[in-house]
Parts: sequence; structure tokens; C-alpha cells
Amino acid sequence: MDLEELVKEAFEEGIHVKERFLKENIGKMIDTSSKIVERIKHGGGVFFMGNGGSAADAAHLSAELVGRFYINRVPIRSASFASNLSILTEIPNDFGFEYLFERQVEAYVKPEDVVIGISTSGKSLNVIRALKKTKEIGAFTVGFTGRYGDEMKICDVLFTVDSDKTPRIQETHILLGHTLCQLIEYELFGDGKS
Repeated sequence: MDLEELVKEAFEEGIHVKERFLKENIGKMIDTSSKIVERIKHGGGVFFMGNGGSAADAAHLSAELVGRFYINRVPIRSASFASNLSILTEIPNDFGFEYLFERQVEAYVKPEDVVIGISTSGKSLNVIRALKKTKEIGAFTVGFTGRYGDEMKICDVLFTVDSDKTPRIQETHILLGHTLCQLIEYELFGDGKS
């Protein structure tokens, strides 16, 4: 395969995966954003977690809510459980990597909150343990995963990207996250999009 074909294949595959995801999940995205907005209106915050590329997405999406997406407005309470360097090294060292996010859920999450777990494989034990702890607390759980993420069906809402290719799943996850941020901002603050 020449380089031009490689580039075309990557883009065409990414477009196909996103189009299929949109067709299957548009209503679920709107419904989920409304449920998150209701939690925020009652004092809830939105917490994100993930490993590797998903950790970067967790930090990125939290920043969109605390800062802004399209409009200048008051910040939305949000944090990424994948961003505090001391916590990222202390909990795995003292308890084990599988407890990394669960301990933070215990420390920060209240019943009115939302916890979004991102796992491309759907098999990240630290994400799954934290989602289970979140459900025990009574907070709202949302999962982002790929084709084989059945272990994440414990979530109140699960978004599954029908692909087994990590880059295509991650590209769809960040678009999904951005879309949820845009919907949340719009529902809370109106259309200030420039």
C-alpha cells in the first residue's frame, strides 16, 4: 500500500465509523446530555477517567466544562481523575493500580454527580472498579468503549463504538465527548455559539 492509500484508508474508515455511531446514538447523546444537565442543576459535577489516550481525553473534556466550549459562561464543576500526578503514583504504589480511580470516586463523588469512564477496550479494571463504586454511591455513570466493551454494561448509559481499531474508537470518543460538552453548554446557557 502506498502512503496516499494509507492516508485515504484511515480517513475513510474514520468517517465510516463516526457515521455509523451517529446513526445509532444520536438520541442517546441528547438524552444523556439532558440527564447530565439535570444533575448539574442540582449541584452535581462531572468527573472523567481513563488510561493512556483515554486519560488525555478525560483531562481534555473536563477542561471544556471548567473553561468553556463555545461560549463564555460560569464554569461547570468538573475534574479528571487522570490528571493529578501525585495521586497517579501514590494510589498505585500504596494500594495497586486497580484502585486508582475507585479511591478518587470514594473521595470526591456524591450522589448528584456524574462519572464518565473511558476505556477503549472496555476491560480497564481500574475504570470498571470505579464505575461500580460510583453506582454504590448513587451517582450517574456513563461509559465510552469499543466493540468488545461488554464489561462496561454496568453503566447507566454505555456508548459503544463499533470498531476494534483503537485509533478509530478514540477518535469517535473525543467527538462524542465534545458533542456532549456542546449539548450540556447549550442546554444550560443557550446558544451563544459564535
